[in-house]
Amino acid sequence: MARTISWAGRTLRSLGRLAPHLALALAAGCSQFGMLVGPDYAEPAADSAERWIDYSDPRLRSEEADLRAWWKVFGDAQLDQLMERAASGNLTLRSAAERVAAARSRLDLATGFLYPQRQRAEGGVEAIRRSQESADFLPGTDRSITEWDAGVGASWEIDFWGRIRRGIESADAELDATIADHDDVLVLLYAEVASRFVSYRTLQQRLAFLRENVVIQEGAYNIALDRYTAGAVSERDVHEARQVLEETRARIPVVERDLRRDNNALCLLTGTPPRDLGPELGDAPIPSVPPTLALGIPADLVRRRPDVRRAERIAAARCALIGIAEADYYPTFSIVGSIGVTAEHASDLNRSDALRSNIGPTFDWTIFDYGRTAANVAAFEADFRAAVLDYQESVLRAGAEAEDAVVTLLKAQETLGPQGAAVEAAARTVQIARDQYLQGAIDFSTVFLFAGTLTDEQDRLAVAQGESARALVDLYRALGGGWDDPPEAAAGELPPGDAQAAPQAGDEPAAAPAGSPP
Repeated sequence: MARTISWAGRTLRSLGRLAPHLALALAAGCSQFGMLVGPDYAEPAADSAERWIDYSDPRLRSEEADLRAWWKVFGDAQLDQLMERAASGNLTLRSAAERVAAARSRLDLATGFLYPQRQRAEGGVEAIRRSQESADFLPGTDRSITEWDAGVGASWEIDFWGRIRRGIESADAELDATIADHDDVLVLLYAEVASRFVSYRTLQQRLAFLRENVVIQEGAYNIALDRYTAGAVSERDVHEARQVLEETRARIPVVERDLRRDNNALCLLTGTPPRDLGPELGDAPIPSVPPTLALGIPADLVRRRPDVRRAERIAAARCALIGIAEADYYPTFSIVGSIGVTAEHASDLNRSDALRSNIGPTFDWTIFDYGRTAANVAAFEADFRAAVLDYQESVLRAGAEAEDAVVTLLKAQETLGPQGAAVEAAARTVQIARDQYLQGAIDFSTVFLFAGTLTDEQDRLAVAQGESARALVDLYRALGGGWDDPPEAAAGELPPGDAQAAPQAGDEPAAAPAGSPP
């Protein structure tokens, strides 16, 4: 008996191996015909400017810009290291990479529906009671028999109207959209790291100015105190000198607080617990802006900006959904087939007369749906039109953000010269006033006034230098820089086996887009 059951198991496994061949035979015979209902997608037109508003400014060049590692224009090795650490350790970026992996799996799922959707292998023993009247049995006498069976079967919905293929189109476009999302996170990450780094350097410079002024003002306070002790000036000079000194000292903790916040933000961006980055970053000047910049042309934003590409891919996905909805207007055709063996005794399962098989077409058609399909199609058409408008608006927004960044950078640079001159004048004025005070030509009120002015002007200069550098960072962000060729492991890590998107039926495997997760 055990040998019979083992043989039946082998028979079932053999039939199971036939199932894929049956499925492929059905697919090969029916995949040569069919159509695609619904609109075929074409990238929507979007308006963009032919040139920048400030194209005639000699600081701007319209040649193609290499934005793969734009932060290297600052020439700061510490910033380069921070970018590498952020690209490999930032958790938001790694989360975006996981969403890409999920989208790839959904594309695999959609592609799987091209093949027989239902496959089964079955077998068992069934006790059957039959009522039989004959000369050998009394009328109404029941007899029981045992029936052995094993078999495999498959059912396949033929994609005659393209519903499944439209689903693959939609999933593929959604995958592209999640890759663009990942790239956008990368662009924003690089911009945020650079912006925080510039802020960190700016605060370092402001702190240095404040400490220098504290030293100068302490000297002035000691002079006022000595002269008051000698009876040369009134007590007011002492208090005025102390006031300006303490006001400067009071600014230092505020700047130190902001410096620590930028320190902590850089740790978060690089995916590490907060720690003091001072020893690693050291002291260095505020990054400066190159004298000229290559920007390309505004039309390049459609290709460069990941958020624009995402909006276009979302429109493509919405377009494919219209075809899926329109397929409900038509009947669905399926092929159902099975093959197996049935016998009253397990030992008879290998007899030729125990073989059973069937194959045949079926169809299903909802004739009256009371407008549900039409309403569904209309809803998806409206979603597609909205997605097209969102894409067109994203193109306009990209252009506006880039123009804002350009003018902000240009005007920020134009403030540096006058502000530097103001600092030089204020420093010279303080020196002259101090000399006059020592000579007794003026009271301390004049020194007090110009000492405070110098502190303010130096602080404004550091802020202006930082704003100029941050304006360049904002410009590169607005241009979509950084995602094209990220550093090694910039896209995070994906689970093993998720390295390639599933190809569509009949397609050759394509290389992953530049900047997409490895």
